[in-house]
Amino acid sequence: MRACPHCRQAKHYLLRMGLRFQEFDVQNNSRAQKAFARLGARGVPVIIVGETRIDGFDRRRLDGLLKS
Repeated sequence: MRACPHCRQAKHYLLRMGLRFQEFDVQNNSRAQKAFARLGARGVPVIIVGETRIDGFDRRRLDGLLKS
């Protein structure tokens, strides 16, 4: 997570918005790696809001999802 600029942006955004979230370190945690693989994800961050999945940090898309 520390090396990923998009992950840092996403975490900062979520904290600034006062949102609760669960963070998984796919670099250092085997359970997180398995969950990541099950999702078929190719990059980080993977953000799930309700039933919607966002690959990467997309502030506009997150803003839209959180407003609805």
